Amino acid sequence: MKTFAKKRIDIVIEAPAVNRVLAKLDELGVLGYTVVPAIGGRGHEGSWNRDATVGDTGRMVLIFSIVDSVRVDPVLDAIFKLVERQIGIVTISDVEVVRPDHF
Repeated sequence: MKTFAKKRIDIVIEAPAVNRVLAKLDELGVLGYTVVPAIGGRGHEGSWNRDATVGDTGRMVLIFSIVDSVRVDPVLDAIFKLVERQIGIVTISDVEVVRPDHF
């Protein structure tokens, strides 16, 4: 089966910032994304667990999207401005897709 190279952008961010990130992705014309709760992890400040938080602050969410490589820099520039002061992480990885018209 033929596959096509794309980029996956993963954004792990505190729950209160999710709507701002999604609005920016929409504004940038990103065709799709998925949002999933992050239930726990470990970072440079130690371990964390979703169940140990009382409100949304401190609850982490993963937003991921697959885009064409030419879209990565504009998306990253805009998203980084939103998340640079937040707890979280942004990563980019190479992926292969079978339906390039969806991205």
